[in-house]
Amino acid sequence: MLENLKKLSNLNGISGCEDDVRTFIENAVRPFADSMETDNLGNLIVFKKGKERPKCKLMLSAHMDEVGLIVTGATSEGYLRVATVGGIDSAVLFGRTYTVGKNRIPAVIGGVPIHMISSDARRKSASVDELYLDIGAKSAEEALAVVAPGERVAFDTEFSDFGDGLIKGKALDDRAGCAILIDIISHDIPYDMYFVFAVQEEVGLRGARCAAYSVAPDFAIVAEATTAADVGGVPEDKQVCKVGGGAVISFMDNATIYDKGMYDLAFELAKQKNIPLQVKSMIAGGNDAGAIHVSGKGVRTLAVSLACRYLHSPCSVLSKSDLHSALNIIAALAESICKGELL
Repeated sequence: MLENLKKLSNLNGISGCEDDVRTFIENAVRPFADSMETDNLGNLIVFKKGKERPKCKLMLSAHMDEVGLIVTGATSEGYLRVATVGGIDSAVLFGRTYTVGKNRIPAVIGGVPIHMISSDARRKSASVDELYLDIGAKSAEEALAVVAPGERVAFDTEFSDFGDGLIKGKALDDRAGCAILIDIISHDIPYDMYFVFAVQEEVGLRGARCAAYSVAPDFAIVAEATTAADVGGVPEDKQVCKVGGGAVISFMDNATIYDKGMYDLAFELAKQKNIPLQVKSMIAGGNDAGAIHVSGKGVRTLAVSLACRYLHSPCSVLSKSDLHSALNIIAALAESICKGELL
């Protein structure tokens, strides 16, 4: 699973351009899947037969896309103008390196040297409108000859081990969820299940809405990453979940009130199987569950997340042990749900 996560993290897949990620996943699951299809929006929907037919239809979902930038034009000096794709704080963009487009053209976002900035300006983060991407071009014509408007711009970050039992890389939201689903598909499963690798979560939960309509499940489990606030300067009561504390279960966020039966079952199974779990202690954020649970006639839905530091930045951090906790609780939940324990 970790090797797949490394490869997935190093791929670029800004919302709307998830092709490389989808191709990798197709190749990874093809030997184990009974069917695969890509819908008109780009979602990959995988069906795998289990040892038995389930008493209800279950869909497991993770999204392939990551936040990034998109080129909107060029200045006369050859710098590229950009806009954000997904929710990014402009403070994390300055002074970073990037790759642009399929050819991974190297780039950097720079700015006015600090010794030329007033003391008042130093206290403020530049807005995205004030930042420019430098690819070494000398004119708009030279820049646009190699980079067209609409090209995606990804953080230039390599996946690696980090500290004691941690990993760091870009796009861990939600390549970690994709790696978990690939691992489940690649092993024998007790019941038939559907797996969705969704597009465009970061720009409004768009792919999952279409995929859930197509699959029409009774239950859904969303494998995700969520904000960990166990960092310096954050009060204890605001640290909504912690890296290394186990998989994260939410009771509610800004997009979903999660199914109470599934929520309770997760903690019952965790106790039985000694799987570390933690509760997300703040109502904040949202994920594809927001689109899935209101699809069709309604879908009983739960999100199982990984506590992730520095979400939506050039470099995120999560725990290897949390990754395994999430895998184990998702597998246990899937088996119990398909068995009919919540019917």
